[in-house]
Amino acid sequence: MDKLVRFGVSLDGKLLKRFDSAIRERGYTSRSEAIRDLIRADLVARQWEKSKEVVGVVMLVYDHHRRQLQEAVTELQHRHLEEIVSTQHVHLDHDNCLEVVIVRGAAGKIGRLADRLKALRGVKHCSLSMSTTGSGIS
Repeated sequence: MDKLVRFGVSLDGKLLKRFDSAIRERGYTSRSEAIRDLIRADLVARQWEKSKEVVGVVMLVYDHHRRQLQEAVTELQHRHLEEIVSTQHVHLDHDNCLEVVIVRGAAGKIGRLADRLKALRGVKHCSLSMSTTGSGIS
C-alpha cells in the first residue's frame, strides 16, 4: 500500500458548502473519501476514453411480447462472445424482462454493444455501468 499523502485544496466558499451538503447526503464521513471517489471515477472514465480493458454491466428492460426481440438480443450477444462474461435474465412481470449482461474488454467494443442493444425496437431502457479491471486505480 502506498503511503498516505496530504495536500491542500482551495475552493470558493459556496462551492465548498454545496460539496459538503452533497457528500453528507451520500453518507460520506469525510471530504477525503469523497475526493478519492471523485478521482477514481475520473480515472475510470479516462480508461474508457482510451479504450483500455474495462469491465461493466449492461442492463436492459424490454417488452417480452415484442416479436423477435429476444432473438435479436441473443444474436447480438453471440456476436460479442469475447466481451460477454455472463448474462442473467429475469422475468419482471407478464410483459417485461430484465437482462443483465456482465462485460469485459475494450471500452469501445463494450460501448458499441450497449448502443446496439439500446437501439433494438422494444427495449424500454438500457444503461451501461462501467468500471475498471483495477489497473492504475487505488
